[in-house]
Amino acid sequence: MRHFISLDDLTDHDLRAIVARADQLADRPRSAATSLFGDVVGIYFRRTSTRTRTAFSAGALRLGARIIAYGPGDLQTNTGESIEDTGRVLSSMLDVLVARTAADPAELRAIAAQDRMAVINAMSEDEHPTQAIADLTTVVRQFGRVDGLRMLYLGEGNNTAAALALALSRFPGVELHLHTPPGYGLAPDVLTRAIAHASRSGASIVERHDPDDLPTGVDVVYTTRWQTTGTTKPDPDWRKAFAPFQVTTDVWQTSKEAVFMHDLPAHRGEEVTAEVLDGPHSMAFAQAENKLYSAMAILEWCRGKELT
Repeated sequence: MRHFISLDDLTDHDLRAIVARADQLADRPRSAATSLFGDVVGIYFRRTSTRTRTAFSAGALRLGARIIAYGPGDLQTNTGESIEDTGRVLSSMLDVLVARTAADPAELRAIAAQDRMAVINAMSEDEHPTQAIADLTTVVRQFGRVDGLRMLYLGEGNNTAAALALALSRFPGVELHLHTPPGYGLAPDVLTRAIAHASRSGASIVERHDPDDLPTGVDVVYTTRWQTTGTTKPDPDWRKAFAPFQVTTDVWQTSKEAVFMHDLPAHRGEEVTAEVLDGPHSMAFAQAENKLYSAMAILEWCRGKELT
């Protein structure tokens, strides 16, 4: 039993093994139909979700497990029961809990303070680690590798961007160029951790707060929607700061072979133009499908399966 709360909980070997397993499952999605047979997986989402909730629900079923789904008002935490007591009770009945709280990850750590039930972070306010596994799986399926990848990220330094930085910084030769609006960059501690990983691995993580002088010849252009689930922005005029960071076809004038990635949902005409999202370079919907295979690989890893 292993928890998946932050990418920093994984060794380099674990990270590569989970991505490799997701790639295998994408080729043969029905090859592991009994690997979680007899397990019960709880699906607890306090925030909206299309891809992540469906991926873990369908993934658990495809692996032979059964699921119990909880809505935002279903647990007794709403009547004052402590999160620690909730975790202790659930761990006596479930094998895995997949939880999206969009809150402080300390809440997930509290649920994980037991040794019977694996806890998976399906998105907290600071990090979206399962999204990063889907992103790395997409990259591997497109390029056959992560090492040496050059990625340009345009937009807010949100939990998806944080997960990208913490994941890509573990791979040698990777360059991640983050161009984020002033005041909306990565959290300082996330950037510090990512740079520390990069220093060790030989990757490069650079953040700038302007939309100009973009790197050329990148392999991937990535953005996310400007209004992250469960968050608000203090500045009422924030859209003016974000507008110059919209992804348009102009980026492909200097990165002609780049693919486009987006964690979805997307708002055409805001963070990305329809011409890009629905164009020939877009991998956004293949990326979404890869959430299923990455969810399956994460579930297997959390249940102690040996991944090769």
